[in-house]
Amino acid sequence: MLLIELLVSPLTVALIEPFVIATAVMTHTRAVLVQAVIEHDGQRYTGFGEAAALPPVTAEDQPDLLVSLARAATLLAGREFAERGLAGTELADMLRALELGPVATSAVECAVLDAGARERGVPLHRLLGSAGELCRLVTDITLPIGEPAHLAELAISYKNAGFTAFKVKVGKRRSDDSAVLQALAHAVPGAHVRLDANEGYSADDALRLLEDARAFGLIVECFEQPCPRTRFDELARVTAEGGVTIVADESCRSLADLEVIAAHRLAHAVNLKLAKLGGLETTLALGRRAKELGLGLMAGAMVETRLGLTAMAHLVTALGGVDWLDLDTAFLLAEDPFVGGYEATGPELRLIDGPGLQVALHPRG
Repeated sequence: MLLIELLVSPLTVALIEPFVIATAVMTHTRAVLVQAVIEHDGQRYTGFGEAAALPPVTAEDQPDLLVSLARAATLLAGREFAERGLAGTELADMLRALELGPVATSAVECAVLDAGARERGVPLHRLLGSAGELCRLVTDITLPIGEPAHLAELAISYKNAGFTAFKVKVGKRRSDDSAVLQALAHAVPGAHVRLDANEGYSADDALRLLEDARAFGLIVECFEQPCPRTRFDELARVTAEGGVTIVADESCRSLADLEVIAAHRLAHAVNLKLAKLGGLETTLALGRRAKELGLGLMAGAMVETRLGLTAMAHLVTALGGVDWLDLDTAFLLAEDPFVGGYEATGPELRLIDGPGLQVALHPRG
């Protein structure tokens, strides 16, 4: 099998409104599209991968990715490898030799695996080891940091569209976050919420916000990364005293991090993200190990398009499902540069059956 070329181009899409979290503000996606063209028995197949940056959550940003991926494209052009090496050690060794960051690595791996799955005529999740059965995929919808009245209006519109769980971004100022939760509770009484502080709180503030949420009658399903990733004492305290499932995100960037989280009881669950963990294979391994350790799983993304979300949905299928699905960012974009991948009915995503990811560039270009 021959890797003919990697095509690299900016993937910048406007958001409907600013995506504000405790550590960043985004008005456009800051991603790079990677297309891998492979040839086998005279036939060519093109696969797609998305390198999605969200600085400073990711160390890589779009300009860095364009440079590193252009270098990778030069190094990989014309690379030959064994047909069965696509989803094995040969591909892993090839990626390791490139010395890319995790975001770039994730995109190259996904594009090559997508092309390989298309060549073999199987969905990507089968290439990753699934039994072929599709699990039910129901995502939450994110409410960014913002004015309480506006976020309450957003929540009502999402509820009317069928969404039943709200991921609420918090972590800048507890009093402001509490006001948002109160407005949400008034707009959607008894709403199910998944809080996400992106490292923004002390343990005291995190615990107080949980008290506020309960007082407002909200049902808190989980609380993601309430405290800074290096503050083990703070994380452990919220995990022990919070009374809800604590999910480690920024704290879990490798298998080594996962083992520390389990050993020191820093969280009850971890958030899987392809761009954060460096691709499908490493994320799959971490997810399986987390299950062995008795930890729950959330499947998330950076601010990604349909392409990146479809790739994660295939990984979730290969895992046999997760506890919380957070694959909503394509709903937040002003336009969709891709077609296919999945069909969405409200919050439910149904993978389209067929070879690879079944994602293609939108006909409008």
